Amino acid sequence: MCGRTPLFRAAENGHEEIVRVLIERNDVNSSIVDERGRTPLCVAAQKGHEGVVRVLVERRNDLNTADSCGQTPLSWAASEGHVRVVRILLEQSDINPNIADTVYGQTPLSLAAEGGWKEVVRTLLGRVDVNPNIPDKTGLTPLSFAARYAEVVRILLGRDDVNPNTADKNGQTPLFYAAYRGSAGVVRILMNRNDCNLEKVDNSGWTPLSVAVYRGHSRVVSVLLEPNGFDPGRAKIHARTALLLAAEWGRAEVVRVLLERKGIDPNSADKYGRTPLAWAAGNGYEQVVRILLARKAVNPTIADRCGQTADWWATQNGYHIIAKLVRDRANSTLRYAANLEPTDPGSPALSRPCEPPSKRIRRF
Repeated sequence: MCGRTPLFRAAENGHEEIVRVLIERNDVNSSIVDERGRTPLCVAAQKGHEGVVRVLVERRNDLNTADSCGQTPLSWAASEGHVRVVRILLEQSDINPNIADTVYGQTPLSLAAEGGWKEVVRTLLGRVDVNPNIPDKTGLTPLSFAARYAEVVRILLGRDDVNPNTADKNGQTPLFYAAYRGSAGVVRILMNRNDCNLEKVDNSGWTPLSVAVYRGHSRVVSVLLEPNGFDPGRAKIHARTALLLAAEWGRAEVVRVLLERKGIDPNSADKYGRTPLAWAAGNGYEQVVRILLARKAVNPTIADRCGQTADWWATQNGYHIIAKLVRDRANSTLRYAANLEPTDPGSPALSRPCEPPSKRIRRF
């Protein structure tokens, strides 16, 4: 197989002394590559063989030679989390720590951040010539790649030149990625910074809050709604509130979190007049319907612009148990409202005739 010389195999398997003997021979080419374009140094770095790497770098060659995908020995060591190999390579004065691969455009720092290798990230950032904001081909920076690892994010933000608001080609920031991945700790770290843009909307109109709702990350939603965080009434996608979205998508725990917030209107309707209850009922999310109906402020009789209520939507889509839950609550609400109506002087409220529920509630 191309490049699978004794030197290459010795480097791949970590045989330091054999490598040392072989590179002293004049007829051994230490820069030969395998079918993937990897040199012996490249594969030794990938495998984490510190001794072999040290022997090979003493020859002062191949430090920045990339394989067929554009990954250098430093890229491989960083992506695999081999911090000692990374340190050996960074000791070399002619190493270039910012070379990006040719497939995705990721630098060694980006690869280390994506893998959550905090000591590798710390080591790379220890060099002043490492640029922490180089994006890949889609615009993701190392901070966006690290958005699921709180400790790595802290290390990156320890550099004054790291920009927490750099968006990718879709307009999505590190905060957006943290919310998408359900990383509540990272979300809190970013929100605690005065320079983090919480209200950034991506190219499709999504916010960190709306994407957390969509993914069902209730802990992230709770963090985002903390004081000085998102205004749940303003965090909309296509003019629909977070509660509407959570109800439509059946995110029960998110609905519960949102309803605990002051200022949340449980009857907020979309442009068609459909309420959270109507969406949950029509989509068959019984648990969400029960959570909503447990709130006194939820009005189950609200009709949309076509005159259709939550009861109608549930019945229309075959969710008869849900339809009954809504009807029972509607009947109870209307009976309560009827008993609160003003009575004639001297007439007991309960003695007034009460119209049967079947006359007051639309049946479909």
